[in-house]
Amino acid sequence: MSTKKSEIKLNVNGKSVNAYLAAPTNGGPGILLLHAWWGLKPFFKQLCDQLAEHGYVVLAPDLRDGQIAATIDEAKELMQKSDDQLTGEIVMAAKDHLHDLTKNKIGVIGFSMGAAWALVVAENDPEKISATVLFYGAYPMNFSKVKSKILGHFCEVDEWEPIEGVREMETNLKAVNVDVTLHFYPKMGHWFMETDRPEYDSASAQLAWDRTFEFLKDNLK
Repeated sequence: MSTKKSEIKLNVNGKSVNAYLAAPTNGGPGILLLHAWWGLKPFFKQLCDQLAEHGYVVLAPDLRDGQIAATIDEAKELMQKSDDQLTGEIVMAAKDHLHDLTKNKIGVIGFSMGAAWALVVAENDPEKISATVLFYGAYPMNFSKVKSKILGHFCEVDEWEPIEGVREMETNLKAVNVDVTLHFYPKMGHWFMETDRPEYDSASAQLAWDRTFEFLKDNLK
């Protein structure tokens, strides 16, 4: 499939913010991709490209102002310096920009920190979000407005996202009748989807992507 890729600028309350856009030449359903705490590293741009080849218009905002962490300690430092209010504003501006591009409901895919923001988007603008995919990231919040279907990929044992919190989120989602399906991957570590991480596992990552593409095909037209 012919695709186009570009670095774009988002206007976020007068501030210029970088984002990466990959799209089929003929357009398609929109996906907002929200990166993990590392920043908008090459892996996430490559994911945008791959999703575009599957027929999706994919926008990934840079939530770290161009900074990329190579280690967990560097990522922790970026997280400590981050402005949650600004990050939220960037996420919402990116969501609106993508919705304006596609003129239809969109999906959101988030990784770890980005998964938490994906849930925030689904709660704060339920009319625009029809599919939400979480990769090893959960968030304790009020889900009463969520209309999106939710698919989650988690590790059975995860020091960064304990299963108790994930199950609590699942219970809270079901309590307000959100359609949620969670998969747990045995013996996997956090970041098992990311090809540039030592935790990467190709078999589990492929299974998660197969499930994700099926979910997107059914819920994002």
